[in-house]
Amino acid sequence: MAVPDTRDGTGDFSTDDSLLVARAAEGDEQAFSDLVQRHAPPLIRLATRMLGDRTEADDAVQDAFISAWRRLPDFRQRSSFATWMYRIVTNRCLNVLRARRPTSALEDAADVQAPEHTVSPHRIAEARDAVRELREALDLLSPEQRACWVLRELDGRSYEFVAHTVGISQEAVRARVFRARRSLTQAMGEWR
Repeated sequence: MAVPDTRDGTGDFSTDDSLLVARAAEGDEQAFSDLVQRHAPPLIRLATRMLGDRTEADDAVQDAFISAWRRLPDFRQRSSFATWMYRIVTNRCLNVLRARRPTSALEDAADVQAPEHTVSPHRIAEARDAVRELREALDLLSPEQRACWVLRELDGRSYEFVAHTVGISQEAVRARVFRARRSLTQAMGEWR
């Protein structure tokens, strides 16, 4: 039986999550399945944004849920289940980013799909170049800067949330986001 979506406008499931976490910690697989269904989509978006690859993102999120299932009996709910999962996924993504080689082949970059309406070939080529350069600029960020920037700028999370998720102070998050913004602005200067 799936738990109804009673989230408020902020996306908070904490009341229902607490019950599901308690049931899942006792071995209720359906309760854990409900948690996975509820939280997987935003976690996959986060991982895809951090890693730039949907397959790697799916693997990172799957590994995170497996880890969470194993560690669930020890989860003390000092934070919400969602925050705990964001932290696990962020750490998985950071590990993947740190393990990558410093450069990637340009051939690996996916092409930007043209919109359905008619667009000039010049605009399509320009958009592809911009996306390619943004990917390259993101690859130049340290994994920690990229994690903070993605959580803050693309996911719209608060500095407090990012600090808790990444495991650093809010001041350190602000500094990493600032440095990431500055690096991306410099790298994308000709596109402004």
